[in-house]
Amino acid sequence: MEIEEDEERRRQRKLEEALEVKSLRRIISAYLNYPEAAEEDVRRYEKSFKKLPPAHKALLPHYPSKFKNLRRCISLNSYFIFTMLQAFEPPLDMSQDVDGCKDPHLENFEHGHCHSEERNASSCQSVSTSGRMCCSNHAQACSQEKSNIMSNPTTELQEVKSEQQHEPIFGSGAGEAENKNEIAECCSNDVADSNGNAFSSPHDWLDPSLQLNVPLVDVDKVRCIIRNIVRDWAAEGEKERNQCYKPILEELDAQFPNRSKESPPACLVPGAGLGRLALEISCLGFISQGNEFSYYMMICSSFILNHTETTGQWTIYPWIHSNCNSLSDNDQLRPVLIPDIHPASAGITEGFSMCGGDFVEVYNDSSQIGVWDAVVTCFFIDTAHNIIEYIEIISRILKEGGVWINFGPLLYHFADMYGQEDDMSIELSLEDVKKIAFHYGFKLEKEQTIETTYTTNPRSMMQNHYHAAFWTMRKKRTTTT
Repeated sequence: MEIEEDEERRRQRKLEEALEVKSLRRIISAYLNYPEAAEEDVRRYEKSFKKLPPAHKALLPHYPSKFKNLRRCISLNSYFIFTMLQAFEPPLDMSQDVDGCKDPHLENFEHGHCHSEERNASSCQSVSTSGRMCCSNHAQACSQEKSNIMSNPTTELQEVKSEQQHEPIFGSGAGEAENKNEIAECCSNDVADSNGNAFSSPHDWLDPSLQLNVPLVDVDKVRCIIRNIVRDWAAEGEKERNQCYKPILEELDAQFPNRSKESPPACLVPGAGLGRLALEISCLGFISQGNEFSYYMMICSSFILNHTETTGQWTIYPWIHSNCNSLSDNDQLRPVLIPDIHPASAGITEGFSMCGGDFVEVYNDSSQIGVWDAVVTCFFIDTAHNIIEYIEIISRILKEGGVWINFGPLLYHFADMYGQEDDMSIELSLEDVKKIAFHYGFKLEKEQTIETTYTTNPRSMMQNHYHAAFWTMRKKRTTTT
């Protein structure tokens, strides 16, 4: 009987790993399909332009030059993307046969702030003050070192333990994967880095034979990542960071005024995205762990955190994918230099880490009870299927007297998931959210509304603004009689 159970568990693990590989291939395929999808957009623009009457065409003599510039910008974005993928070390054997693997989670797609319904690999990436990040997978400890990523000498990593680890099941997929030669050609024709080095051919695991067809909605996620890079890692994103991150950082600083360098307080940042807020918290003198659900985000954050050698190392063109609401072509085609800081030189506290995985699955574990001095949620709590569960877990993992600092709207990401009977979306009002928090032992200490944008083009004629809820809640101490 036990032998049969062991065999069933092995079979289930093998199936789950195959699903994970297939899911990760979908995400990599979305990145690889970026240049062709972007080129298709330019071809569509050209087609519309050619339909103009000659007299109307004559009024836009600069348009052929604009199309050429758009292609140059696409090539430079592609160069960044492919260089990022080359630096990525998959946590799984990507050559596995995944034919016949089906899972309903793969049909889900991203909502709202570019967070997705992806079950991600629970690999933890730990950054030391020397700028090195290491990854661990499956049931290994977060602190296990896997590879030397930065050339600087490393120091011993001090980790906040996160023993419960889970595996990835990723979002949707369609479009055609790029031919390997076409990928290299796309990047080598017009692209070289700042030192004049041409793009080199991809790793074997990027071979097109291992890629899957992905839908254009997946490529839209890649474009969303490019906009998120501006928000977190460009000078142009400083205004948004000051709107969202600065109040959080000032509140954390005020809540822990006498931080000890020998024993710094521990802060968890669920929904950490591309990692800037978690890094800034680390630089304040906290042991900071970012948790992120999306492998789209994790691949990019790992690259920026680990492979940046200087500020402004990369040039991207984040605004080229929309012709709407542009004040000028120059605004649409303007370059953005990233990153605006060198992460390894930012002054992070030892033990800074990024942990991939579903927040509920990773942190709803007995090893996490009462571990954290602070939990910071920024544009996160509305990513839940069940926001009540989020609040319950946040309460459970905080120490007594610990603080929960929240910033963001309530744009529930699964509110529009029509026709998926197995999915749920609990969409509470702000008043009800606070009532639930009080039920789970929180008391409200500070509250205000702050106006902010999210990944907005600062030069666009359209600016979407949130009136975000910003609060500090404290977990009540248990009274003893």
